[in-house]
Amino acid sequence: MVADTAAADAVTTALRDLPGVDVPKPPIRSTDGNLVEIRAVLDVPTDSPAAADRLATIKTAVHTLPNAHALVGGPTAAGLDKAAAQAHDRRTVIPLVIGVVFLILVLLLRALVAPLLLMATVLLSYLAALGLSWRLFRHVLGFPAMDVQIMLVGFLFLVALGADYNIFLISRIREEYEQRPHAAAVLTGLTATGGVITGAGAVLAATFAALTAAPQVAFIQIGTLVALGVLIDTCLVRSILVPALALDTARTFWWPSHPRPRNPQR
Repeated sequence: MVADTAAADAVTTALRDLPGVDVPKPPIRSTDGNLVEIRAVLDVPTDSPAAADRLATIKTAVHTLPNAHALVGGPTAAGLDKAAAQAHDRRTVIPLVIGVVFLILVLLLRALVAPLLLMATVLLSYLAALGLSWRLFRHVLGFPAMDVQIMLVGFLFLVALGADYNIFLISRIREEYEQRPHAAAVLTGLTATGGVITGAGAVLAATFAALTAAPQVAFIQIGTLVALGVLIDTCLVRSILVPALALDTARTFWWPSHPRPRNPQR
């Protein structure tokens, strides 16, 4: 940590009085003599929950010292700050992305039920991929934790791709509905786009799977999550779940608009 030179002794004493914290070396003065660097050693691993608890205790102790202006750094503090920033981004970005994609689907399909169901399938696909990836990371690949960036980055990729596939499929179904009954339009639209969506998904999944060859944990985890999510989305959600929902809800799928087939007997 860094503090004012005048408070060096007070900060050092406060640290040494804390359980599980040691100050093995005297403070190091800056070149201008105004600041000191004080290095504290914890008795627990720096990336453990216990280290986070120790850090909270350290911050409370040094921030209450008058005129110390102490700033706490190091790998534990950096990791916690990064996790807090990522949590804030998830709370901000994820609802914003969901809202924007939902609005685009509403404007494109001129409906409310269909966009709600489609967004639900996108989120379900993402959560399934996230859970399966975590199982692979923990029990197959041997990673003790998931990188803090993975949830947000994976969400952005999978929601964008899932929305694209949804738009491609449902737009074709709506076009077909102008020529034939609802059930026939769903099956015809699925037949026309299913092969293209599945093929594109396979290529994209293979592309992201190539990231697993990178010598960085974050790249491996992102590649695994997105590849699994794309395969789930193209092979199960877009090919089975979405058409099934469209068939089960019938014309309610297009509520509140009621597109009418021009030639319903065709």
